[in-house]
Amino acid sequence: QVQLVESGGGLVQAGGSLRLSCAASGGIFTSYAMGWFRQTPGNEREFVAAVTYNGVVKTYGNSVKGRFTISRDNVKNTVYLQMNSLKPEDAAVYYCAAGSNFEAVIAGRILGSWGQGTQVTVSS
Repeated sequence: QVQLVESGGGLVQAGGSLRLSCAASGGIFTSYAMGWFRQTPGNEREFVAAVTYNGVVKTYGNSVKGRFTISRDNVKNTVYLQMNSLKPEDAAVYYCAAGSNFEAVIAGRILGSWGQGTQVTVSS
């Protein structure tokens, strides 16, 4: 069963950048589509970005298009989220997730359980 550990969160000023990482272990990383989600207190988890198993196809939530970039390194079993031009409304706990296919991970039908996430705080 795949296990995911997120890192890279922190405090950044509005307009700044952060790069999140998600290290995967267990299972076969190259068989998974991967995604990022975020959640703020009292709200449902929101889709942020997803990438196919080979890194070729990517999709983004409307609120982050043009500012965030998802990528993966299938040698390092790691998926990344480069976040630029951060806004206060981007502040959240960010989670990565693995899915059996691209559509599944976009829909939040993930393999295994949600990890601990990594906190992103954006000051105005």
